[in-house]
Amino acid sequence: MSGALDGVKVLDLTWVLSGPYASMVLSDLGADVIKLERPPQGDVARTTGPFVEHESMYFQSVNRGKRSLAIDLREERGVALFLDLAERVDVVMENFRPGVMERLGVGYEALSARNPRLIYAATSGFGQTGPWKDRPALDIVVQGMGGIMSITGYPEGPPARPGSSIGDITAGLYTAIGVLAALHERERSGKGQLIDVSMLDCQISILENAIARYFATGTEPGPLGTRHPSATPFQAFPTKDGWLVLALAWGVDNQWALYCSEIERVDLIDDPRFDTSYKRTENHAELEPILFEAMRQRTTEEWIAALAPYGMPIGPLNSIGQAVSHEQIQHREMITEVEHPVIGTVRMADSPLKHMSRTPAGVTGPAPAFGQDSAAVLEELLDLDEAAVADLVDAGIVYTEGGPDIEAYLKA
Repeated sequence: MSGALDGVKVLDLTWVLSGPYASMVLSDLGADVIKLERPPQGDVARTTGPFVEHESMYFQSVNRGKRSLAIDLREERGVALFLDLAERVDVVMENFRPGVMERLGVGYEALSARNPRLIYAATSGFGQTGPWKDRPALDIVVQGMGGIMSITGYPEGPPARPGSSIGDITAGLYTAIGVLAALHERERSGKGQLIDVSMLDCQISILENAIARYFATGTEPGPLGTRHPSATPFQAFPTKDGWLVLALAWGVDNQWALYCSEIERVDLIDDPRFDTSYKRTENHAELEPILFEAMRQRTTEEWIAALAPYGMPIGPLNSIGQAVSHEQIQHREMITEVEHPVIGTVRMADSPLKHMSRTPAGVTGPAPAFGQDSAAVLEELLDLDEAAVADLVDAGIVYTEGGPDIEAYLKA
């Protein structure tokens, strides 16, 4: 089946993670994503491990299904090629610091003048405006500034970074959402627009509960480990053989009583310290040791078998290896395989949008080799013949092969 974005062409200048993650979402949905890489090395993510057969698996994980076009935008002829390409695509994406594209002569104003229908998505650390707009930022910087690290970890412990690159990935998802919204609006207006996504803005946007609590109470939220700030029990619990996560559902009056009965602590049901979720949260320091001791009496699977029939949200706390092999993940086929010409079979996460009934998303192929599609893209979009492409390659404007020497890089 064709993807929902079949026919949409994206010229993608993004690199490392936030931008490539956004364009990966569009690629999974069927867009033709043309990854424009800077010669001679390409995306710096190509030198980020782990490596298999000198191929970066990090690069593979967020650049699957794209095509690679290598043009030197420092050359006048390279800029001219880019401007011509921008007239023939729907979306241009970049995640440089503000001003970089303008200095190259290919910023939003220059491109939209030639293609008024163009959607231009700019993802940056702090956005295109404001006193910090010219400063560089990476994932951990915006996590720190945005506040999420201050509420991650355990009380009295140091700040902790979430195990996933939330700063980059959240910005990537919002960028993809912005592109989809702009494509939809263009159907009515016939006009493109600029999308300005700040990684820091995105961190603020996902702190719904923490920000609501701060403005409601005037108290700074802090780290709570795995528990919830306003519901109890709602956290990870140790078991005889590992850990599980349990969250009693809001608005289900009898779940606390059923839970207490199952853990053989019926005395807690009407205990005035714990008889409502609010009181259990207020008195969590007294309650947690009691529940921990009770939960250590059975294995994770025994607790799931005992409590799940009551409709209690419960599941194992899995390692990554356990998560990817879990029966539900396997049933939903969320781990897919693609064939890479050098590595062979590569296993990776699939798109969670793969179950759209008519236009499912999905991984269409591996990440491209540096410049592997340069000739094909220029012939297809600009009607250049083989001789014209060869002339550009000989002049060092276009590259059809190259990329970093990973063996030398690893030895350095």
